[in-house]
Amino acid sequence: MESIGLVLEGGGMRGVYTAGVLDYFTEQNVYFPYTIGVSAGACMAASYLSRQLGRNRSVNVGLVNDPRYISWKNYWTKRELFGMDFIFDEIPNVLVPFDYAAFEASKEQFVIGTTDCDTGETVFYNRFEEGFDLLTVLRASSSLPFIAPIVKHGGRNLLDGGISDPIPLRKAESDGNKRNVVVLTRDAGYRKSRNKFGWIVRRAFKQYPEFVKVMLRRHTIYNETLAYIDEQERKGNLFVIRPQQPLTVGRMERDKAKLDALYVQGYEDAKRLMPAIQVWMQ
Repeated sequence: MESIGLVLEGGGMRGVYTAGVLDYFTEQNVYFPYTIGVSAGACMAASYLSRQLGRNRSVNVGLVNDPRYISWKNYWTKRELFGMDFIFDEIPNVLVPFDYAAFEASKEQFVIGTTDCDTGETVFYNRFEEGFDLLTVLRASSSLPFIAPIVKHGGRNLLDGGISDPIPLRKAESDGNKRNVVVLTRDAGYRKSRNKFGWIVRRAFKQYPEFVKVMLRRHTIYNETLAYIDEQERKGNLFVIRPQQPLTVGRMERDKAKLDALYVQGYEDAKRLMPAIQVWMQ
């Protein structure tokens, strides 16, 4: 397992696929010395690293119909579709407690990506850095433009890490991981389309011109990253786990049955691929 990293894509509620994959890894006691994620991928990783089997399913499937989790009421009252205080305070501290002690006791590196609105660049936070604030960084990494407010942290204005680095493979490599397992939340044929509402982005974030630039290049960044992943997979440097069929689950999905089926799909894909992963890791 030395120098093998785990790289997790975001994708909103599509991250339930990743939850299934990580729960199978948990059952098999498969942990990587280095995990990196953005947005939903980072959130799923936190419960994986705290060894809380089933927690991601309980939160992201079990609570999805609670209007405090995701609803238009949140948007009209707080200008956020996802209830960020509910998700990053009440859930982990009251309703489905996060095991902070187990997380602190775990030895794995954990890196979370965010996007700096002032520079348009990705800012990464490592759990072993002084002053690391897990819930604030997870919140920043998961704050999508237009449906969540900017998170102010450490003198920075931060939003979703998936904007500037949607699948942070190159960061994993630059941190010394020559080979990586990559969990994607889209099927192999997916490519991101150009933003059709650039004028809205320019207007809404006119005080952040560098952020506007990266938002308008988001499809290019994503598709170039996929091309790089395909290349590294052909070279044998990556093992990719991804849905086999185009997903019917949206970024803001609230259908419990669809979400649970996606969780099971991730779990079963990991189970099916585990023998091949073990061979690849040797």
